Amino acid sequence: MSAERKKALITGGEYGMGRGIALVLAEEGYDIAFSYYPGVQNDEKAVETTHRLLAEKGAKSLSYEADLSRPESARKLFEEAVAGLGGLDLLVNNAGVNIPKPIQDFTEDYFDYLMTLDFRSYIMLMHYAARYMIDNDIKGNIISVTSSRGQRAYPNAGLYCGMKAGLIKMAEAFALDISSYGIRVNTVAPGAVRIRTKEELLDMDGGGDTDYFWREEFLDNPDAVEEDFWDALGPKIPLGRAGLPEDIGRAVAFLCSDKASYITGETIRVDGGLILPGMPEDPDIPGNGWK
Repeated sequence: MSAERKKALITGGEYGMGRGIALVLAEEGYDIAFSYYPGVQNDEKAVETTHRLLAEKGAKSLSYEADLSRPESARKLFEEAVAGLGGLDLLVNNAGVNIPKPIQDFTEDYFDYLMTLDFRSYIMLMHYAARYMIDNDIKGNIISVTSSRGQRAYPNAGLYCGMKAGLIKMAEAFALDISSYGIRVNTVAPGAVRIRTKEELLDMDGGGDTDYFWREEFLDNPDAVEEDFWDALGPKIPLGRAGLPEDIGRAVAFLCSDKASYITGETIRVDGGLILPGMPEDPDIPGNGWK
């Protein structure tokens, strides 16, 4: 008789790091519920692809449309996902975005959008997961994807850096709150990670404020594009390449496994050494960027 599969909720699971986390967890015996943001280019195709890849790994998967920049969305997502999965063993907070902007150019709408999406939704989902696990005697895991930017300052990213740093410190404190229930709280801090495959880049018909990796050449003459943002950046990182979604997935899988049963309140940085020398995350800087 096969072992019962565990159950995970991942926010922002339709592509990039969220999909990478979902696929690795599926290999580790998890069924997956994931949220996706409606209205992003090719969102339906991305969701379909994630479901197909998860099915190939033998996982049940459920997807839920959720705009986590709206305060009411977090509770609705949590309740629907737990009901659909029939329980919860793992929450992975992953959905979020950085829209570069210096402090002097802030607007209140910009502030409220990022604070709700990148900060409030994480905290509330952690609250709902902790309450559910305590009430149902589940010795589960809560993991938030933060960023190496929570440990190093970058221009035009002060709000994002501050929120990620706050989440790292909160994970330490929250871990103390619920350690006696056998629930562990940790974070994974990625560096530069390829969030779109080359095929997905070529399938896009434009880029927005958050699509700094997208280039006009993809649209003008895709056959001539031999190098993208991550190809250019990779050699400048100490380990010689940009990260892949599965790199983040493996870190998450480790932290929620029995191999990490004595780890809580910890942050694992997964960045190929990117911020060790304080290198700028800019592929246009000559040389390898850090020597």
